[in-house]
Amino acid sequence: MSETLQTPGVVTSDADLLAQTVSAVREAGSALRERFGDVVRYETREELMRALAVNDDAALDILRPRLTSLRPEAGWVEDELDGGALPPGEWWVVDPAEGNVNHLHALPEWAVTATLVRENLPVLTVVHLPLTGETYTALTGGGAHVDGRPLRVSPTADLGLSIVATSQARPDEDEKVVRRVGSSITAMLFDALVVRTAVPATLHLVNVAAGRIDAFWQFAGARADLLPGALLVTEAGGRISDAEGRPWTPQSDSFLAAAPGVHAEAVATLSR
Repeated sequence: MSETLQTPGVVTSDADLLAQTVSAVREAGSALRERFGDVVRYETREELMRALAVNDDAALDILRPRLTSLRPEAGWVEDELDGGALPPGEWWVVDPAEGNVNHLHALPEWAVTATLVRENLPVLTVVHLPLTGETYTALTGGGAHVDGRPLRVSPTADLGLSIVATSQARPDEDEKVVRRVGSSITAMLFDALVVRTAVPATLHLVNVAAGRIDAFWQFAGARADLLPGALLVTEAGGRISDAEGRPWTPQSDSFLAAAPGVHAEAVATLSR
């Protein structure tokens, strides 16, 4: 449902704002696509972090001024690995190179994302895949789409016939989280048809929204990883919760997005 927003010098509907966000995200994606190709070699963590930052900055140099001009009063989340609740008001949650390490390794699984969060709820999101040209969008109450075509989650009602997926929230997770991830993968290997494990989370979640994958889960996690997909899956008719079936918020220590027909089975598997 689109509403009209007013800030000093800016009056726009959420639907118009979404269209302008798409333009900004696609432009940033083009900048990253031009940098894509050869594997970027590094020998230390410091060299890796510098290479990641160069990609981030190439996209942020486009995204920050474009999005700030659209919503001058909105806050800006600086670190895409941050989690937890945001202060009141509007915030841009942006991942300028979601799957950045894949980009450095000349792997195709990466994207550019931007989500507007209002009072800790995502109200619009854009996920652009520069290598395929696909752009996934969602607007609260307005549905989820890829390049204008409606998205719908899978009708599958049997976890044993399902493709499921998980992702590593961040490097250097503590031992408790790593062991929880491992045990959940083992449990899903027994109960699901196929288990996929890869980064980034957002690309799994667009597949859940599109009905290609039946469920995705992750432990820990960052806002920029999960908020775009949470809105896409919800608007495509899916169910979002934590791994135990409770309502998910950015403060939750786990995340589950699934087609309604397999959600309860997925919760049971992950709760073992």
